[in-house]
Amino acid sequence: MGSRFAEDNNIKVGSRISIGPDGSHGTLRVTGIIEKRGMAFDVSTDSAVVVTRDWFDRSYNRDDYDKVVVKVDSLDNLASVKTVIEKQMNKRDKIVDVMDTRKTMETIVQTFGQITTFVSAIGGISMIVAGVSILNIMMMSVTERIKEIGIMRSIGSQRREVMAMFLYEALILGVVGSRIGGYAISSMMLQTTKYLFVPSSLISIVYGVSFGIIVCLICGIYPAWRAAHLNPIDALRHE
Repeated sequence: MGSRFAEDNNIKVGSRISIGPDGSHGTLRVTGIIEKRGMAFDVSTDSAVVVTRDWFDRSYNRDDYDKVVVKVDSLDNLASVKTVIEKQMNKRDKIVDVMDTRKTMETIVQTFGQITTFVSAIGGISMIVAGVSILNIMMMSVTERIKEIGIMRSIGSQRREVMAMFLYEALILGVVGSRIGGYAISSMMLQTTKYLFVPSSLISIVYGVSFGIIVCLICGIYPAWRAAHLNPIDALRHE
């Protein structure tokens, strides 16, 4: 029994299952659960019921096959084996379709590469827009606190302390924004957030949060530098 089929139907070793409409092909006892394999180009056993050939021929009265899997010992022989099969089986009329799984894999890889490029482009544009928004927010923060900055500078605060204050603000904005954004995107696109708590996903979460923090810090450098280099007297006079 395939692992996915067993899991979906709550089947365990020793369980009995009925085959066919109303059990017309008999009842079988499950002798084992096949280890999960995942996507396959030949025969996917995850959702399959594997029986003996004698039982299948006796129950379904068939002596033919609708699919045959041919495995080569070396990929270098793949093209020649495919050519031989086509010549032998399709001499006059086309009887069988021969599918080269390597070509299928190359097509899938190429398609995923194009999708990745497209998504990366969208992500890059979104990051630029987000960076501009963060820069505007930080500039507004500096503008609204010019008088406060003037007071701090007049009582002895150094430029690096004022600059650090705004960089810390950008850091907090990056940490909070990255975590909220990651949670929201996972909820909307995957309809679940359980993958955020899987150990294998932690490294991706760390990369995502780190990238968001770096972007916020880069966009906060100029506003912080401008705040640190304000003239204290002009800042105190600002209304």
